[in-house]
Amino acid sequence: MQVINIIAYTEDASQIEAVKAIMKALKIKFEIANTKPFKLSSEQQEILDSQINSDKNLYTDAESVYTDLKNKHEL
Repeated sequence: MQVINIIAYTEDASQIEAVKAIMKALKIKFEIANTKPFKLSSEQQEILDSQINSDKNLYTDAESVYTDLKNKHEL
């Protein structure tokens, strides 16, 4: 079996169902991935890169912040 990547830009769910029907009619095994392609601007990429390389002691992870907020507000 040979694997190929196909990206379909659908407008609504009915088009997705139509693609599924065609693949099933042709007896082609397929997977649907719900990835949303995006491109970062150079400024966004620089910010992301700087965050990746930052010292982990300089920030608090989201789970700790969430726990602290729950405790503070007695939730």
